[in-house]
Amino acid sequence: MVAPDVEYKFVQPGDALCDYVESYWMLVNHANEPREIVLVPDGRIDVIFSCSANEPFHTLLMGLSDQPDQTIFAPGTIMAAVSFKLSAVEYILRNNMAGLLNEAQLLPNNFWGIEQADLHDFDHFYKKVSLAVEACIKEPIDGRKQKLFNLIYASNGAMSVKELSEQSYWSSRQINRYFNQQFGISLKTYCNILRFRASFEHIKEGKLFPQQNFADQAHFIKEVKKFAGVVPKALSKNKNDRFIQFSTLPKK
Repeated sequence: MVAPDVEYKFVQPGDALCDYVESYWMLVNHANEPREIVLVPDGRIDVIFSCSANEPFHTLLMGLSDQPDQTIFAPGTIMAAVSFKLSAVEYILRNNMAGLLNEAQLLPNNFWGIEQADLHDFDHFYKKVSLAVEACIKEPIDGRKQKLFNLIYASNGAMSVKELSEQSYWSSRQINRYFNQQFGISLKTYCNILRFRASFEHIKEGKLFPQQNFADQAHFIKEVKKFAGVVPKALSKNKNDRFIQFSTLPKK
């Protein structure tokens, strides 16, 4: 559950964009004080439209991350965003992301025609941005890449590199070259991030033991601490709702 002073909305894409978009979301800090939050790797690439009382409207392209990042959620901040799957990098954003690992890039004003006023109506925002994203698609996803991405997401990163290579008919060396050149991380690292994220649901339920094909309990604890900065027990407590992605996990 999100803290009372934080408003959160979330919607999944329609069929036309489900291969590219993971979700649309909005966060608003209604508190009078800043909130300290921790952002953890989640395998998503975000385009975030944001404004606050002290910052003008701006748009950021957020690359993948492989480590936790502590930041401040300023009072009055409104963030509306589209979270992308990997296929969007090549077929929608057309922007190599290798140099944006754990980094962000400021995008031009009026990117995709989104303005500050659009952030005050979430339904209007995600419908408007959906049309802009759909207009960016010029060609279908390469079949081999589509197969690979489908396997990765369907398994929540639990499949080995060897299995993914065999089932996508693409050598592991070629896949890793593609991942490192396009996204800035290896396939294995990306799968580990997705597996970590998929563990949120179980950790939130108090199941502090492996559920996502980890080798053993020690490996599970090590991976959670690597990506969250804390052990599973501390993540499950989520003191002060500081792990914002954990707090906003949709209920099943």
